[in-house]
Amino acid sequence: MTPEQINEYVNRDHAADVELAAQRLEGVVRHTHLEESQILSDRIGARVLLKPENLQKTGSFKLRGAYNKIASLSQEDLDKGIVTASAGNHAQGVAYAARERGAQATIVMPRITPPIKVDATRALGAKVALVGDVFDESSAHAAKLSEEQGLIFVHPFNDYEVLTGQGTIALEILQDCPEVTDILVPLGGGGLGAGIAMAVKAFAPHVRVIGVTPEGSQAFKQSFSDGQHEVHPASSVHTAAEGVAVKQPGDLTFALLEKYLDGFVTVTERDISEMILLMLEKHKLVVEAAGAVSLAALNELDKVKSVASLENNGTDAKLLDVPDMKNRVIVPILSGGNIDTVTIGAVIQRGMITRGRIMQFGVELPDTPGQLALIAQILADLRANVIELNHDQFKAQSHYTNTVLLEVTVETNGPEHIQQVLDALQAKGFRVNRVY
Repeated sequence: MTPEQINEYVNRDHAADVELAAQRLEGVVRHTHLEESQILSDRIGARVLLKPENLQKTGSFKLRGAYNKIASLSQEDLDKGIVTASAGNHAQGVAYAARERGAQATIVMPRITPPIKVDATRALGAKVALVGDVFDESSAHAAKLSEEQGLIFVHPFNDYEVLTGQGTIALEILQDCPEVTDILVPLGGGGLGAGIAMAVKAFAPHVRVIGVTPEGSQAFKQSFSDGQHEVHPASSVHTAAEGVAVKQPGDLTFALLEKYLDGFVTVTERDISEMILLMLEKHKLVVEAAGAVSLAALNELDKVKSVASLENNGTDAKLLDVPDMKNRVIVPILSGGNIDTVTIGAVIQRGMITRGRIMQFGVELPDTPGQLALIAQILADLRANVIELNHDQFKAQSHYTNTVLLEVTVETNGPEHIQQVLDALQAKGFRVNRVY
């Protein structure tokens, strides 16, 4: 966008625009009601209410922005057809919205997109073109189709009507919980964060909006910190949270966030995985990695930096004041729940390892009868449930000393239980090598 266009959008009547978006979305999207999390409230000492956009139609918040954008188009534009690029949630949001508004949608997806997501998008009536190996290549092809065929391009995040639709989430939070003090929002391209931040500051400026990104997705952190007031793309992105794995944030979303966002924090992959598991176990909610990013920020509230002070590469950045936690009402946004079974299996395993729920160790034993039974008895006495066991003399380091390598994976109850198992094995003279 040109600086003039960005300035025009930044200075619009955001309250009126978000209220109009809410009218367009009424009866189309679900009003996802807040759910209190006692376990997270107890953990951080503040009241925590979850905003479960993973329960939204199409499984994520993206439907709000896509529908608001498409509903804002004239009949002439709808007749031209819609095109966009996406590998997931935005694709389904656009396909659903286009179907509801009677427009034909073409979705360009990378060739590596999981078949389940391709099929879900086609099931909503969209044409799917598999082009490119990464999103940037797909997006370039979508832009080409828009220019050549006159299709209306719906950007995933750097579009004012799209991000205004996302801002309706803030209206629901303020309606359901007027006493909210903090909203935690994941940042990828910035559409969700910008929409919520501008809506909150229009209706309840005292409420703090805190943006969250994984450590491996640094584009916004770099852009906020350089002091140049412009977007700087990340050289690389490494995170399991593909929904926020964006190298190039939007220039419009950056301008709005720079003006309205209060604080910013990064979170670890470990905490993201742990929160996915916690949501499954304690709330029976399926949350994708990007949807768990805001939850992971609950562990980092003492490290939130003020966006207004992020300059000189962050060296002068000030921490955001953290008032007495017992008076805070914090709403993390669970942005989506579209996660495939293979990924969720891997994430659950990582989360269980992180929490000390699974442990693997190796130990070399004399190749004599009774050794395996002794190990089994120690584990049974400590109620460590054996998940997998491999007894292999060919893996032993000392091939000529009549030893065998025993590799054992056990289910445990946490770090203290793991230490009890290791201590018991060592007390019996076994030299144990913990793998994870």
